[in-house]
Amino acid sequence: MSRELVKIFDTTLRDGEQVPGCKLETKKKIEIAERLDELGVDIIEAGFPISSPGDYKSVEEISKVVKNSSVCGLSRAVKKDIEVAASALKKAKKPRIHTGIGTSDSHIKYKFNSDRKSISERAVNAVKYAKKFVDDVEFYAEDAGRTDNDFLAKICEKVINAGATVLNIPDTTGYCLPNQYAKKIEYLINNVTNIDKAIISCHCHNDLGLATANSIQGVISGARQIECTINGIGERAGNTSLEEVVMVMRQHSELGYDTKINSKLLYSTSRMVSEIMGMPVQPNKAIVGTNAFSHSSGIHQDGVIKNRETYEIIDPNDVGVNESSIVLTARSGRAAIAYRSKKIGFDLSKIELDRVYQVFLKFADMNKEVKDQDLPEIIKQALI
Repeated sequence: MSRELVKIFDTTLRDGEQVPGCKLETKKKIEIAERLDELGVDIIEAGFPISSPGDYKSVEEISKVVKNSSVCGLSRAVKKDIEVAASALKKAKKPRIHTGIGTSDSHIKYKFNSDRKSISERAVNAVKYAKKFVDDVEFYAEDAGRTDNDFLAKICEKVINAGATVLNIPDTTGYCLPNQYAKKIEYLINNVTNIDKAIISCHCHNDLGLATANSIQGVISGARQIECTINGIGERAGNTSLEEVVMVMRQHSELGYDTKINSKLLYSTSRMVSEIMGMPVQPNKAIVGTNAFSHSSGIHQDGVIKNRETYEIIDPNDVGVNESSIVLTARSGRAAIAYRSKKIGFDLSKIELDRVYQVFLKFADMNKEVKDQDLPEIIKQALI
């Protein structure tokens, strides 16, 4: 069964870099961009050119080195923003300008002190102007998650007519439930008459821990691009995690979707971004956390040793992890001790294992984890 391609739009270098303490110099941004290109990302949002001279330079330099991905620059629905973004993207093989404006009543009233008619006009004018510089223009309807669906559909129809090739439907505040976000995408599919001329993109934030679920539900409902970041970094609670959505679609082949991502580079890319940005990855982070393929419970360890699939739905090798980790703790069983002992050269008989296990438990009760270097002494004490 052939699977439909979902584009991956990575915004690690724009939305991800907005996290306090994650600001990067151009050299480091180029390093990450080159890895994202190698990873197979379709679009790299390299920055917000008008925001600072440093960001402009980064977008400009990334545009020169990226070989396969589209390079995208963010702008507001402001002529000067668009001009600066276009200038920074001049050297890109496949440039994209990402322009837009807030569309929820909250943004229209409190952020812009405006009205729907004026916001619609600004959106259309921004897209038309961006189209003078590049063929590929993405429009974002900021706070679309809380935008009235009828108004959202009307503004989407207008910006497509103005030349938008992609419609970004952001759940900017991470407010939507998966079924609510799905209904919003479905509404656009069914009520925007020219929707066939554009790709719908999901840009979900993780304030309620639903970014991945919302993005996947958006794809099921008709979106064909997901905006995400490595390790899910981003404003507040973060963005949709690239590694999560990629592996959800890959594991659930029955959904009929896939990406061009080389999943074997996911773990190393995660570590690279974590180190460069100084943002630790939580140990229990799905797919790339240090505990994602670690087992300390005796029941789980026994199952994984017998057949990995008893407790792992993903082969660690598929995401660039060498093997599952059998962690020895007071909750470990004999199977795990025999397995780890054999790895360091001790092939224990059943009687020997029983004796070693008793000494092991006493040691494990006093230590959080039993390391390989501890095992020889434990075995020695048990078998004297």
